[in-house]
Amino acid sequence: MKNNEFLFSRKSAPQRSARMVETIYGCKWSLTVYQLLANNINRPGEMVRSVEGLSTKVLNQCLKKNVDFGILEKREYNELPPRVEYHVTDFGQKFIRILDELEALQGEVSEHFT
Repeated sequence: MKNNEFLFSRKSAPQRSARMVETIYGCKWSLTVYQLLANNINRPGEMVRSVEGLSTKVLNQCLKKNVDFGILEKREYNELPPRVEYHVTDFGQKFIRILDELEALQGEVSEHFT
């Protein structure tokens, strides 16, 4: 083999998905929002009423991040009064499963290093 022939190229972390995980874990409410959605609480007002300490402003910021990443979709209904609901996308289901795996891994790490 010649010196300038390489079998492998340098592998780097997947930038966008790594940033998504970091952003979601950095948002202290995203995991709570996923829990609410899993329990069929998908309207913002109901979410705020269901979680002590969660404000409308912070929830809206959290929901926007999740919609921008494609984890959640926002459904707006043309009704009076206006109705908005959030739902997990197919991509979001995959992403949440990965977060669940990270949580399980954290449990194993905690057991191993205690």
